[in-house]
Amino acid sequence: MLRRAITLLTVVLLSLGYLYQPSTAQSIEKFEDKVTEFTLDNGLTFIVIERPVAPVVSFATYVNVGGANEPVGHTGMAHIFEHMAFKGTHTVGTSNWQKEEDVLEEMDNTYQKWLAEKYEPQPDSARMDNLWSKFKKLQEEAGQYVVNNEFSQIIDRNGGTGMNASTSQDRTNYFYNLPENRMELWFSLESDRFKNPVFREFYKEKEVVREERRMRTESQPIGRLIEEFAAVAYTAHPYGRPTIGWNSDITATTREDARKFYNTYYVPSNITFAIAGDVKAERAKELAKKYFGDMESASNPPPVYTKEPEQRGERRFTIKGESQPFFIMGYHTVSQEHPDFQALQLLGSILSGGRTSKLYKRMVDEEKTALQVSAFNGYPGTKYKTLFATLAIPNQNVGVDTMETTILEEIEKVKQGEISQQALDRARTNARASLLRSLDSNSGLASSLASAEALRGDWKKVFTDLEKLQQVTVDDIQRVAKKYLTKDNRTVGAIVPKSDDEEVADASQ
Repeated sequence: MLRRAITLLTVVLLSLGYLYQPSTAQSIEKFEDKVTEFTLDNGLTFIVIERPVAPVVSFATYVNVGGANEPVGHTGMAHIFEHMAFKGTHTVGTSNWQKEEDVLEEMDNTYQKWLAEKYEPQPDSARMDNLWSKFKKLQEEAGQYVVNNEFSQIIDRNGGTGMNASTSQDRTNYFYNLPENRMELWFSLESDRFKNPVFREFYKEKEVVREERRMRTESQPIGRLIEEFAAVAYTAHPYGRPTIGWNSDITATTREDARKFYNTYYVPSNITFAIAGDVKAERAKELAKKYFGDMESASNPPPVYTKEPEQRGERRFTIKGESQPFFIMGYHTVSQEHPDFQALQLLGSILSGGRTSKLYKRMVDEEKTALQVSAFNGYPGTKYKTLFATLAIPNQNVGVDTMETTILEEIEKVKQGEISQQALDRARTNARASLLRSLDSNSGLASSLASAEALRGDWKKVFTDLEKLQQVTVDDIQRVAKKYLTKDNRTVGAIVPKSDDEEVADASQ
């Protein structure tokens, strides 16, 4: 227990920029003194980490909504709205909001009519053409009022850096850094964009998202493989749907749909802000009340009710194309809050984490059958029951069947107890080092603590997870391998090159 406490304390102190000295060891409570958490009356949660090592402040906004929360028929919605958050507000990004708003409303109504006609059993092509022509004219008219990139330019002019956002199956987050004397600017801009969203250039951004899909999924063999893998592994749970969205769903989503999505999920009780750096908690609390206090509270968003049923047998799929071979295999496991999660995490590291790991040493180093191999728990998300996945790229003239055979042999060895304490200790060391790297900056601290608070209900879990890792034994690794990595619980997929006969047949069509 003492060793675990010291390990945890070391991580905490290093993350705050202190040097750990045995004679001046500080307690976990001392770290908690540097963190102030408060919730406004409307439900907005703030975490403030005082770390005055430089006159810079990092800001992270986590919204507890991702691809898993999207309505059926509107996959990609969370990602589309991530784009919208940079398009400005009633006052930022527009030269005349009143006129722009009227045009945007008419444009959306026109698009909805075009969409309804498109999905009629026998669509009227002439009417579709007229509606589309009207839509394009309105889109051009709306563009006359747009002040491009004004939101980001304001941040740039004030010394901001690192502005970006991302969307996953579990969450949507926004982040950037500002000089400490520009902290109030963040409160002003962030409150404005969440209180006054305008969904400006919505349909243009949909095409940006569609292009992302083409680049990341449709034009990338590995992207197609992973998308198909999730769709086969999950038959019911929304983890089986792509975060980027299906192409037809991107087309079918309207600006009004985005407004409904925002009103449902972008509510105060579903948003967490973290602020780390040269900041005083009392000042942050004053600004939070000033700028966010009038944001209206709302009902909690609906939970994800769908549960993935137990898999009753192995599932397999093959994608044929003009590509080098790829192999993927996965097993249904548990969410991040389950007691077995840490053991599965360490199992992934033992199998493929570094040059001394089982799979890397055998497949890449010794037998040279694979160019790359990895094993990890937590795809495509961790909020709900997830997958333990293995991914391998065969070397030249090596088939995917060799990848499968070798990986299964190494998994079987783990089940039989061929795990050394040294390998487990090494995996734990790697996990601790990974956490340390994620916490060695203001932005890392803000993102990690905001994520834990938003998705798991307690920012302290960033650190208590380390204690759980320390408690995992060799027997635990063997037990979870036997329990979850079974044939009936397995999904196997591969990309294989087309045969010469298939290529000739395609050319003749």
